[in-house]
Amino acid sequence: MAGMHHIKILFLILTIGLIGCSDPINEQIKQQLVISEKRVEQLAKALNNGSVRNAVLINQYAETVLQMKPKLAPLIAQFKKDATVQGPMFLALEDRINTVKTQPNMFANKQALYDELLNIYQAADPNLYSDALSDPLNVLADMSDEQLPRINALSKSQSAKANNAQDFGTGEQLIGNPNYGQWSTGSNGMSFWAWYGVYSMMGDVFGSRRTSYNDWGRNRNYSYYNDYGRKRYSSPSQLNKQTNLENRTRKTFESRGQKFTSAYSKNRTGSSSLSSQSRTAQASANKFKSSSAAKSSYAKSSSKNASFRNSSSSTSRGFKRGK
Repeated sequence: MAGMHHIKILFLILTIGLIGCSDPINEQIKQQLVISEKRVEQLAKALNNGSVRNAVLINQYAETVLQMKPKLAPLIAQFKKDATVQGPMFLALEDRINTVKTQPNMFANKQALYDELLNIYQAADPNLYSDALSDPLNVLADMSDEQLPRINALSKSQSAKANNAQDFGTGEQLIGNPNYGQWSTGSNGMSFWAWYGVYSMMGDVFGSRRTSYNDWGRNRNYSYYNDYGRKRYSSPSQLNKQTNLENRTRKTFESRGQKFTSAYSKNRTGSSSLSSQSRTAQASANKFKSSSAAKSSYAKSSSKNASFRNSSSSTSRGFKRGK
């Protein structure tokens, strides 16, 4: 009887232990949500108190360009928002946090949701965010007719020569970035870049021709977003759209017996003086490019359209099983 009693006690202890550790994955997601949300709040404070380097430079460059070209005031004012919590990149981070909180069922699985929280955590790092702001900052530099130097990047001519790139006009650093425009499909079935709102002034004022997806993908120049930050500064649904467009365009070209070159098949040369966080993130992106693709898609998306898991977060890349 004593032996049976001891067995019952042991069974009760094991049962309680299992209940206590019933779903460690959900607990990790809750913890990471708090951490990522806090990081976004800290980024907001950094932007508000002027401690994000390239945000400060955006304001300085904007004022200089405004004096040179007052007719561009609406476009310049729009770029100044990038230095604030009203900028499209920051608002996108807040929107992604809200999606995790209010629509967790949109993710294929818990790992995909967790990966998105890690990406948001990284994207809100002030040093990484400052690097990401180099794209709109350098558009302002180009708008100054080279009176202002590019930051964190080679000059336009140096970069174009290094990449044998085509000139897609002022603002080309932002082509492909869903915070500033989108790929639209024309009547011929081919896609072209369409700017959002005021950003269309770049095409109207500077006379840039309409950019086709295939031309851009094959001949694009360097930009931070496309060569370093795409997987981090895009939501899973945005990455899904990019992959679907690429696959659709590839099939169209193959059906015509034509060669298709992916815009992301290789990294372009052009970065300089980036933070160590960006370089670590890029190494991580290359390392996990193929293995992570099936793990960070929305439930209704192809498993190939994932945000990658990164290695530079202070948290683990995957879930810890058990306690």
